[in-house]
Amino acid sequence: MAGTGTAHLRDSDDVLLRVENLVVEFPVGRTGLKVNAVSGISLDVLRGETLGLVGESGCGKSTTGRAIMQLPRPTGGSVLFEGNELTKMSGDTMREARTRMQMIFQDPISSLNPRRKVRQIVMEPLNIWKRGNDAERSQRVDHVLEQVGIDPQRAAESQAHQFSGGQC
Repeated sequence: MAGTGTAHLRDSDDVLLRVENLVVEFPVGRTGLKVNAVSGISLDVLRGETLGLVGESGCGKSTTGRAIMQLPRPTGGSVLFEGNELTKMSGDTMREARTRMQMIFQDPISSLNPRRKVRQIVMEPLNIWKRGNDAERSQRVDHVLEQVGIDPQRAAESQAHQFSGGQC
């Protein structure tokens, strides 16, 4: 069954993310038929809020998250992030916008490289996006780890599986 629903659209200047009538369809081979993966989802996320999508397997949770991030681009509807319409952004502009968004899946351990130390995993996006020099990146990683209650020294020496699920 395709994901459907509305999550209390609000009139507010504090809306960070607004999704209206999101539709995602996938073609079925060369038949001309389509599978409705997501059908008419609307929701708002205010600054400081977190959105969790919960549902049975195959109901469209991951597809909804990916479509919000334009991976793939939705078949219909609109997605506004910080007031900007993502569905109309060029590739380069969308790539930059994605640096300010994040999807977290049910099992974070399965999406972390088991061979790398936690510090390396946290540092990776800063390296990929070339945010600051080495010293600035290191300082930023230490700060983020401390904010979530992880000792930076321990993170430099430990792999993700050595932490509890809540710490990942």
